[in-house]
Amino acid sequence: MAALHFIYSTMNAGKSTALLQASHGYRERGLETMVFTSSKDDRYGESEVVSRVGLRTSAHTYAETDNILTMVQDQNKKSELSCVLIDEAQFLTKDQVEQLGKIVDELSITVMAFGIRTDFQGELFEGSKYLLAWADRLKELRAVCHCGSKATMIVRVSEDGTITRSGDQVEIGGNERYLSLCRKCFYSGTIGS
Repeated sequence: MAALHFIYSTMNAGKSTALLQASHGYRERGLETMVFTSSKDDRYGESEVVSRVGLRTSAHTYAETDNILTMVQDQNKKSELSCVLIDEAQFLTKDQVEQLGKIVDELSITVMAFGIRTDFQGELFEGSKYLLAWADRLKELRAVCHCGSKATMIVRVSEDGTITRSGDQVEIGGNERYLSLCRKCFYSGTIGS
């Protein structure tokens, strides 16, 4: 039975790897998937999901103005889809999360959305907020803070390695810009060595 899944974590918990594994599992059984990533994340070029362990696949990109439901309907007419996988799901809009629900409810296609729950200030991203509210199934992937505790927060660091507490919500970057911390280290500003 189709369902809307939200798989979330901080940075470096293996979200993209899990997405790629899920897509491979469907395809290995002869089932079609459609993979999306946000046009905002261009670290590895356009239209590709890349994991830190080196796995990659081509993907459709979505921008805030795109109708993902229509994109999926068009692809489903060409080749029957079993699963839609969304990377960087925190960048979805409220309307796009509603569209994901319609993909599940009206087209009976499972949707697996992978993303970060909160930004570097501890605030929910729009996409994450509505996925947490409307998803049928929630799953947290575990990341570890430098102190050994479960990492639940993200901090942005400047070029000199100090924590940045203000700025735009979205600034694309990887390990050079963001660190995953437990709540205690987040609030104390302890980033380890």
